[in-house]
Amino acid sequence: MLTRIRFSAPLFMALCFGLLLTACRTAQKFTESGDYDGAIEFCVQKLRGKSKKKTEYVQGLELAFQKAQARDLRIAENLAAANRPENWEKVNNIHRKIQDRQNLVAPLLPLVSKDGYRARFEFVSIEKLEAESREKAAEYLYNRAEDLLLQADRGDRLAARDAYSTLQDLERRYFSNYKNKDRMMQDARTLGTTHILFEVKNQSDQLLPREFQDRVMAMGTYDLNSEWKVFHFKPEQGIPVDYRVVFNIRRVDISPERINEREYVDEKEIQDGWDYVLDERGNVKKDTAGNDIKTPHYIRIRAIVLEAYQTKAARLSGMLEVYDATRNVRLDARDLGTEILFEHYAATFRGDARALSEASRRCIGNRPAPFPPDEDMLVQAADRLKPDIRQELRGNRAIL
Repeated sequence: MLTRIRFSAPLFMALCFGLLLTACRTAQKFTESGDYDGAIEFCVQKLRGKSKKKTEYVQGLELAFQKAQARDLRIAENLAAANRPENWEKVNNIHRKIQDRQNLVAPLLPLVSKDGYRARFEFVSIEKLEAESREKAAEYLYNRAEDLLLQADRGDRLAARDAYSTLQDLERRYFSNYKNKDRMMQDARTLGTTHILFEVKNQSDQLLPREFQDRVMAMGTYDLNSEWKVFHFKPEQGIPVDYRVVFNIRRVDISPERINEREYVDEKEIQDGWDYVLDERGNVKKDTAGNDIKTPHYIRIRAIVLEAYQTKAARLSGMLEVYDATRNVRLDARDLGTEILFEHYAATFRGDARALSEASRRCIGNRPAPFPPDEDMLVQAADRLKPDIRQELRGNRAIL
């Protein structure tokens, strides 16, 4: 059912006045708090597309626009007058904001309210000012990148990365093509990239299978390389190495092949038929329905289990060391290790199978398994170590 709500004329007028007052107060709050652009966007939204424009919004837009323009032009002039090259980025940001503001208001002009109030807007010829500040901001970033590259030439790799980021800002914010920017970015990329050589050395008394080192080294550079770090698994001619990371295998222990046997008994009480309840004369008792009265008959059954438990372990430990390749100085060292454990249960039994526990049932029927060769267990250890080595290579703070 559709319910209609009727408003009296006085109530309707009061609601309209309240909504209008709220709207006016919203624009006024923006302006009074200094958020002139918020007031401008609010008023433009209320005026756009309206044939009868309310005077309150027209005047609100006019006032907020005047205040915003005056504030921004004053700040831009002060920044420029300070004669500090680093200020030109801020100046250009202000010029662009003025440009966006004027572009937002321009489609509404001439702006006349339904009551005949005509707003006045003083636009600034901002294009020339913006072009000048953009050129000076770009020049500042370009000069800063040049200074950073001079530091990079003296061995400061982080300065090269800052130079690259600075030139990216220049390209993204101001000019896609500017002087020798592209060549400078290539130089910054070369000077800022770290090259790391990863090696594995066996310092234990054990002979490791050839496949062990192949497995450790088969991490793939795509898993390790980042924007500024390139990993190598063998020396490459013409590429200077900045860091050497060596995984030194210090100890390899392989336990003997052990078989531990034990015998145990599983017991269980189960129902085995029924016992009839007899009266004093030896006759079977009856219930009220005439049925024989009987009780469950329980027996205890047993099964003797012979279990064989096979074990063999391979333990491998070492140290991941990071060296400054130029000075051959160790910068960091981390212990790494892993263990591969072979376990197998086999069991037979004699007696009543119904007595077997669930754990015993899982082993019954298993035959003793062949022990894995030492070489296979060591290769498994290599696979187990790879994620730990990869994590250390990626996150090691000694590698810049």
